[in-house]
Amino acid sequence: MTKRKTIFYLFSVLVLAVVVGLFCYPNPYNNLVDKYNLNLPHFPETEFRLGLDLKGGVHLQYEADLSQIEEKDRDDVMEGLKDVIERRINIFGVTEPVIQIYGSDRIAVDLPGMESIEDAISWIGETPLLEFAEERSEEDIERINQKRQELQGLSFEEMQEVEDWQVAFEDFYQKTELTGRYLDKAQLSFNETTYAPVIELQFDSEGTKLFEEITEKNTGKTIAIYLDGESIIDMGDGSVYAPRVNEKITGGKAIITGQTDINTAKLIVQRLNQGSLPVPLGEPIVQKKVGPTLGAISLNNAVLAGIYGLLAIILFLIIIYKLPGLLASISLILYCMILLALIKLIPVTLTLAGIGGIILSVGMAVDANILIFSRMREELRQNKDALLSAEEGFDRAWTSIRDGNFTTLIVALILYFLGTSFIKAFAFALILGILISIFSAMVISKLFIQVAAKSRLGKIKWLWS
Repeated sequence: MTKRKTIFYLFSVLVLAVVVGLFCYPNPYNNLVDKYNLNLPHFPETEFRLGLDLKGGVHLQYEADLSQIEEKDRDDVMEGLKDVIERRINIFGVTEPVIQIYGSDRIAVDLPGMESIEDAISWIGETPLLEFAEERSEEDIERINQKRQELQGLSFEEMQEVEDWQVAFEDFYQKTELTGRYLDKAQLSFNETTYAPVIELQFDSEGTKLFEEITEKNTGKTIAIYLDGESIIDMGDGSVYAPRVNEKITGGKAIITGQTDINTAKLIVQRLNQGSLPVPLGEPIVQKKVGPTLGAISLNNAVLAGIYGLLAIILFLIIIYKLPGLLASISLILYCMILLALIKLIPVTLTLAGIGGIILSVGMAVDANILIFSRMREELRQNKDALLSAEEGFDRAWTSIRDGNFTTLIVALILYFLGTSFIKAFAFALILGILISIFSAMVISKLFIQVAAKSRLGKIKWLWS
């Protein structure tokens, strides 16, 4: 490696260390920028996402009544239930909910930060509201557009001083009497000629009459579909999902065309059925509140355990492996910073199990360095210089590091895909840690050791043996 490349790589590692450090703990930097009015950007002061066992909250577990559902449809119904609960919880602003399906008919809901079990049960137990809305008159739409243009560029306080400012926030659609209670079912099918996905709707007798009246009145216009007050799917541009009515529809059967993505069509069908045929949940079979005090104590103990463990590992590395151990310790600290920054950035919801996975991954990261240093010592005993010994050590240790981490990664992936929520948290933290540890050992530690071996330190044999 040339001297210019070495300097570039060291500088890159230094920049990486500064960036991840500021991202993990931005307060001192941001306070300094504010104190001296520096023309520098602030780092986002986001908090780590804490799970139910650390933050406290409500845990509920339901048993769905699938007695009226055919065996082949039960998986889809349970996924639909999960989607309903997620949408309803998000409407009420509960952050970081964890919703898991267990077995064939059970669904568990964790609501971190939630204080009232009664409120949680009330929100989840409500039936989703499916609504069909027709376009407003041209005069109403023009009135809304004019008011929106009038308020453009104004702050919210300034808007409130404008007469009838609320008009600007009205919808272009108005609700009709047709709701999900009149929809018997929705199903996915395919056009026999183009094989494009189409959505078939079947209304009951009363819904058939309402739908006929609405389509006759709105021929050539669009009808919007809402679920719990929101567009049934996210259109990505702020608009609502609104199929066009080409003609008056009789008989209570309708077909929605125009979909090109089969996954989107499936989602629409699933949510249409949610609004018409929700599966009864009843009262939760398990309901409990987790106190934040217990979580805070557990979190503090887990963090202290991680710090003490890291210090013990660093001390061991320096005593046993001397200079390479010191360099590996610096790499290990950088590894922890990168891991925490990614956990914050993704973001990953931290649980006690996840913290356990993080601490275990630190041990995996050290294991790679120990394999490398053991190989290096074998080369040094043959009177090779420090640089050549380091190169040989990394090359010969790589296969063991690769195989050891790969087998652990396989087990972690199995745990992630088959485990419950707490096991998933542990497995994901471990997977993330394994991948970063390989980068830390084979790139950062190797760079530090190569630089040291090329310097005068490479001539002092007792620092390496």
